[in-house]
Amino acid sequence: MHKIADFMMSKKFIPVIIALTAISLFFTYQSQGKNDNDDNPRIRYAKILRNVGVLLEDGHYSPKKIDDAFSKEILKKFTEELDDEKNIFLQSDISGFQQYADKIDDEIHGAEINSFFDINDVYLKRVNEVSQYYKELLAKPFDFNLDENVILDPEKSTYPKSENERKDTWRKRLKYGVLSKYVDLQEDREKNKDKKDFKVKPDSTLEREARDHVRRQMDRYFTTKKTRENMDANFSTFVNSITGNMDPHTNYLPPIDLRSFNESMSGRFFGIGAQLKEDDGKIKISSLVSGGPAWKSGELKENDEIIKVGQGKEEPVDVTGYAVSDAVKLIRGSQKGTEVRLTVKRIDGTEKVVVLIRDDIKLEDTFAKSAIIKTDNKIGYIYLPEFYADFDRPNGARCAVDVAKEIEKLKLEKVDGIILDLRGNGGGSLFDVVQMAGLFIKDGPICQVKGRDAKANILPDKNSGILYDGPLAVMVDGTSASASEIFAAAIQDYQRGVIIGSSSTYGKGTVQRNISLTPEAENSLLNAKSTEDLGSVKLTLQKFYRISGGSTQLRGVTPDIVLPDRYDYLKFREKDSPDALKWDEISKAPYSVWTSTPSSNLIITEANDDVKKNMTFEKLRTNIQWLEKYYGKSYSINIRKYKEEQKELKSVSKQIDELTKLPVPIKITNLDADTANIVSAEDKVEKNKQWLKFRSTDIYLDQSVKVLNKMIIQNNMARAETTKPEGN
Repeated sequence: MHKIADFMMSKKFIPVIIALTAISLFFTYQSQGKNDNDDNPRIRYAKILRNVGVLLEDGHYSPKKIDDAFSKEILKKFTEELDDEKNIFLQSDISGFQQYADKIDDEIHGAEINSFFDINDVYLKRVNEVSQYYKELLAKPFDFNLDENVILDPEKSTYPKSENERKDTWRKRLKYGVLSKYVDLQEDREKNKDKKDFKVKPDSTLEREARDHVRRQMDRYFTTKKTRENMDANFSTFVNSITGNMDPHTNYLPPIDLRSFNESMSGRFFGIGAQLKEDDGKIKISSLVSGGPAWKSGELKENDEIIKVGQGKEEPVDVTGYAVSDAVKLIRGSQKGTEVRLTVKRIDGTEKVVVLIRDDIKLEDTFAKSAIIKTDNKIGYIYLPEFYADFDRPNGARCAVDVAKEIEKLKLEKVDGIILDLRGNGGGSLFDVVQMAGLFIKDGPICQVKGRDAKANILPDKNSGILYDGPLAVMVDGTSASASEIFAAAIQDYQRGVIIGSSSTYGKGTVQRNISLTPEAENSLLNAKSTEDLGSVKLTLQKFYRISGGSTQLRGVTPDIVLPDRYDYLKFREKDSPDALKWDEISKAPYSVWTSTPSSNLIITEANDDVKKNMTFEKLRTNIQWLEKYYGKSYSINIRKYKEEQKELKSVSKQIDELTKLPVPIKITNLDADTANIVSAEDKVEKNKQWLKFRSTDIYLDQSVKVLNKMIIQNNMARAETTKPEGN
């Protein structure tokens, strides 16, 4: 796999580097002698916008022309990103913004930026206006006997034409929230009314408590909104409206978001080793990582509330009202050994400043993990939540290496077959998926990658060895994306194993690389130094293709055995994005299908027939279709109708939960090699218990086990046939 630096210095990209650097130097010259406070944001934003435009036009795999039509799309996208529920802007605002419908493309090409600043000013003004509504609207009881409906789907909503209409939109939404909590409190009263010491409250009290609950929610919502949505954050949204219009995976990453992205890829970060949670608007510690700085200090406990975060001796930041993700960004650092000071409030109400030194923290929940499933045969199970790779450390975590280790452990346990679970795996390292597929085949191509003007490049497994040659099943779902799809497609094309899962995988068949918007900071050949980090763009440069020729883009991978999925009705896959790149195909790569184990075609046919006849899966299908019709409609805020709707919804949801859980759990246990490590760390014991429990009742895993058992029987029969002594 090419490193980013290699790509950046390729002949094709050198003109882009020079153009970006020239723009940076031009803006630096322009800014000299000007007031920093007044001009620097505008100059920095202009530099970012121009550099983004150069990258998109000259580097993107399939760039749209940045013209008036593009500008119109960006205007619509940006206003919808800011006001995604259409309850902040007025229709008159949207009409007024049309003056920029043919201007944003000019701003990207170097004209003075006016659109963002004007729209942002109106947005912040409108947020301040609507933030005044809820206290007044929640000050008195609602009449739940009126026959009213609320529309919660923004695609079916329009911008309010007046302030009164906007206020009424908020009234209905708040009323719906209060009604939901009010009915919950009534149900809780009915359930507990006969219990000793339970205080039975009248409806009027419950209604008031429901309004108080929603008021606190709105307090937190607007505090967080006003804290988070500063000018820099909203400008990032503006830039992402531009990058995302090329395709859903081309994104602008401010410096702090780039660091978070790299941490998620590596499975490691600098921090204190504490997981946070939001509890009634407060940021609290949910757990501590054994061996981490917080755990070693003995100063922090679960449910301690974090009030302030300080960097060394700097003035601490009050994180009241912050989202957990924003507080985490403050607590994590960019360097090992730096100091962070937390002001915490304990359960007894006392406050204390805890001083901690950041250290390496491993996100072990993202690493490969295996178990043994005992049925008629002994089955190895490997769970891989993402294709992680720590490129910055020579001995950093690599998923291909870790999966190889898990396979070795399973082979020592003498398993008869292996299930690899890629459900929820959103992808990651391309290099590692190629290496990992090579663990299951002797040699040959794994996938093809093609740039916008280049010939397809075949990525092969160069290792002629094979680590595991037995029966194999791969589990996927609608959230299995990118690298997961490459792996599943390769296994399917080679007929090396059986793919089991929902109607299709996600459908992300594009390749991105992070490219700095501050090229002079990375390019030592250009004698220029940057005084600021402009962030980077995760740019779509190539597309993936299967070795059979078809792209994984848009269509994803269709499993050999399709199981009804409770999320199939949701519109979240690549094909549901209007900006997604199209599907196409190229020439097939030379490869030979797997012949070391018997063909699974008959097993696949039988399994699909079994699923169609299976009453549990049939009920699942029926309930999923009901959910698809339910969501997206308007909802009643009449208490009688609401209760009827909720009764039916809860009934269907409960049925789905029960249907997806096995009545008799499968036997799944840890490997002996892992048990000692789990028991020695107090924070791992409960997590591991829950991890095993969830899988023991998983109907989808059970179905995969049944399929693999048939493959094992077929494989054993074939081996017995080949070793049978010849007769006369």
